[in-house]
Amino acid sequence: METSHNQGVTHYCFMVRERTRKKFGGCVSFLALVIIAAVLAIGCGQSLPDARNQISISVSPADSAVASGSALQLDAKVTGTTQTAVTWSIVTSGSNLGSIDSTGLYHAPTSGLAHSIMIRAVSVADPSRIAYATIWVLAPGSVAATGNPLVAKYSTTIPDGAKVKVGFGPDTSYGLDTWSQPAPAGGGPVEILVAGMRGSSTYHLRALVDLPGGVEFQDVDHTFQTGAVPASRLPPITVTVSSTLAPNPGVELLQLTGAPQSTTTTYPLQALVTDLQGNVIWYYDLDPTGTAGYRSVPFKLMQNGHVLAYVYTSGTVTDGPGILREIDLAGNTLRELGVAELNDRLAAAGINLTVNALHHDFAMLPNGHVILLAFHNKDFTDLPGYPGTTTVRGDALVDLDQNWNPVWAWDTFDHLDVNRHPRGLPDWTHGNAVIYSADDGNLLYSSRHQSWVIKIDYNDGRGNGDVLWKFGYQGDFSLDSGAPAAWMYGQHDIHILSTATAGIFTLGAFDNGFIRVLDNSGSLCGTTGQPACYSRVPFFQIDEATRTAQVLWEDSPLAYSAAVGSIELLGNSDVEFDEGFLPGNPYNSRVTEVTNEANPQTVWQLDVTGQIGYRIHRIPSLYPGVQW
Repeated sequence: METSHNQGVTHYCFMVRERTRKKFGGCVSFLALVIIAAVLAIGCGQSLPDARNQISISVSPADSAVASGSALQLDAKVTGTTQTAVTWSIVTSGSNLGSIDSTGLYHAPTSGLAHSIMIRAVSVADPSRIAYATIWVLAPGSVAATGNPLVAKYSTTIPDGAKVKVGFGPDTSYGLDTWSQPAPAGGGPVEILVAGMRGSSTYHLRALVDLPGGVEFQDVDHTFQTGAVPASRLPPITVTVSSTLAPNPGVELLQLTGAPQSTTTTYPLQALVTDLQGNVIWYYDLDPTGTAGYRSVPFKLMQNGHVLAYVYTSGTVTDGPGILREIDLAGNTLRELGVAELNDRLAAAGINLTVNALHHDFAMLPNGHVILLAFHNKDFTDLPGYPGTTTVRGDALVDLDQNWNPVWAWDTFDHLDVNRHPRGLPDWTHGNAVIYSADDGNLLYSSRHQSWVIKIDYNDGRGNGDVLWKFGYQGDFSLDSGAPAAWMYGQHDIHILSTATAGIFTLGAFDNGFIRVLDNSGSLCGTTGQPACYSRVPFFQIDEATRTAQVLWEDSPLAYSAAVGSIELLGNSDVEFDEGFLPGNPYNSRVTEVTNEANPQTVWQLDVTGQIGYRIHRIPSLYPGVQW
């Protein structure tokens, strides 16, 4: 085609020359000859433009995804010619790839593919003009019930390099998302547990798949009917919200404990998550019969999407042996470690420590290790004020690696003075919290009965366990107010609240006020002739170099909550705290969100009747990295 075109142009130029020569009879002026030569050079010395070079073709959508068994209309746009017809074909080799008709309507196969297929559109006007489209074909997912009536299992198959999340809500606007999960190597099935739904409700669920190349696939809509929350085992929960102030977003994680409510003979649910209206959207039921009194304190969401908890199948948090258990959101046990096996592993690791129980807290480290808080007993003879043999209870910390094998340990008996016991013996230290300092790799341990927060030389498992400092009354720091009452006493749930975790940083805790020292004479609150005890929520700025501290902010005085409790600095700078041991039936708990200002204003409040609130926290959602 290109050769015949050039021959035509050459013939045209020859004819122009001949006609010019005959017209002027060879007597052509020099100027005329120059003009003619220029015209011929431009018009005849080169080939003329080919109209087909102006033809272009495109296909939309160029990248797309479709459910198996459905159809997708492709459109071809041809410009530069009046002949806009195209021919369609599938160029990917293989079988069961579907079909495409002459109009560009693609019919997907009835099963999903683990790879994409390529469609070709060829211009009829110029077969050298070709455009392509890529289509992923995915099978619709499926939804099934789990052992938890509030949790569904969404199953789907996605190709290599893709990831999937599930949107869910009471209607097809969905509104909430799970986290995204990647395809297994080479592609294959993915299961996502969908949690965060209210009981006895119909929900719509739809998977959203991010495919290689930026293509998104929306699954068909599925419906799921949640089961009922066992109302007879649910403590009464009420919520009060400010009419002018908006609470920080998220959901509420309730870690409850205590005796049965007076209105029932069964043990209540204790591991709960509610929305900000107080509706239960998840729970972990250790004891479906409600008669054994099993407990779960604490439980925390893990970065792998699971839940880690201490569970107690006998005894209480302070005297039961305890089991470290990892579960999924449906409540299935994935692995667990009891005290007997832990002691076997300690011995195998050459660590000279035998623990009696796990209790109160654990810390999950960025490297996947877990720091356990445990206690064990040691006999002493003729301690001052305690003649004869006294079995003293002290705390220990055990560092477990990712396989839950112990690799480091710390013991209060090796580092603290057993003769300092403000609360008395035998429960000497009564630790209730351990947290990690990322800036220096050390640990902070909270001892309720010492009213101290103790910094320990952990150094990411390389430290020798030395006590670096003790923060609290009669510790290593001076406080700006100078008044003994301004320290924290019997504290719970310590947190580092600043970006810095060492040097100069902010430490917060729920100050229960238990055995609060009021003055330099050692007077205690609540004793004869002294003011009543009270609780408070202080934020301390700590300067490790100068061993000085000051109270940056506090909400005080609060009603006296002698035990338990928690605090949290929220993303909107509000403060949330749990007064978990208020007089009631037999005890009530209250969690309050207040503004972080000199005169705190109440933003949001949740009350639990007849149940101790061990710790209650605002969390973003039930999934790592997802904000609801």
